Amino acid sequence: MSRMRRAAVGLLATAAACAPITDARRAPLDQPASPDNVPAPVIAPAPVTARPPAVTTTAPVKSTPPVKTVRQALKPEPPLDIAALSARLRSTSAIGVFTKLALKNQMDDLLQQVRRVHQSGRTGGVGALRLPYDMLVLKVLAVVQDGDPPLARTISGSREAIWNILADPEKFNAIA
Repeated sequence: MSRMRRAAVGLLATAAACAPITDARRAPLDQPASPDNVPAPVIAPAPVTARPPAVTTTAPVKSTPPVKTVRQALKPEPPLDIAALSARLRSTSAIGVFTKLALKNQMDDLLQQVRRVHQSGRTGGVGALRLPYDMLVLKVLAVVQDGDPPLARTISGSREAIWNILADPEKFNAIA
């Protein structure tokens, strides 16, 4: 294959060397320079001046809605609790029905594991469930972020608040 490339490159180089070189200011190499074969200079057309638009003094003034400041637009929403998160996930149209069912089953499994740890009375046992919790939150964020960005921001901002509810046996028993 490289032999064919070299041959093609050599052929192109030979053809380029044999072609007459022309320039707008010079005559082709095979013709002597004379006033007949010098190209005429290009004259640009004069710019067209447009009339300024007529100014009217009775233009209607449109009222614009107030613009949110950056601080108002980036103001975090209050964190969600587990019940509010479930309700928002059920009502969003960003997730299909089967995905909602799968996420609900995974959430129920995680809540059941947390409940078992709290009922066993082991201290620090909930810490082992942090990784599955984080993975579930990331999965929910991945599914929601394109179709419902406000919900994704709220979930992301509520991540620690929800974990604190799950990790504290008293708060968890209050919602269960």
